[in-house]
Amino acid sequence: MGRRILPFVIALSLSVIILFTPQSGVPDSPAGTDKVVHVLLFALLAATGLWSRLPRVPLLAGLVAYAALSEVLQWLITPLGRGGDVVDGLVDVVGIGAGWLVAHLMSGGSRPR
Repeated sequence: MGRRILPFVIALSLSVIILFTPQSGVPDSPAGTDKVVHVLLFALLAATGLWSRLPRVPLLAGLVAYAALSEVLQWLITPLGRGGDVVDGLVDVVGIGAGWLVAHLMSGGSRPR
């Protein structure tokens, strides 16, 4: 695995920063922008995880669990000033599917490992 895992580690670190920044540190943006960020973030996690050759089923199951857990934690950690959102969790799963598809297409249509 070696260096191949570095992009996934960076994407995971970025996700923690993005998902757990207090609301006061989140810039105002047009409505719906947060959903785009969720899709792109989880697509990046899935694609880099698959490119890193992490085991596919545990990776994708872990990302779905991370999507759900991140929303619960946003709701529970009151100092963040953020709220958990079921729709965000569903959008995260769409992003995971999009990342898998991108990894699949970039691997020449063969099954991503």
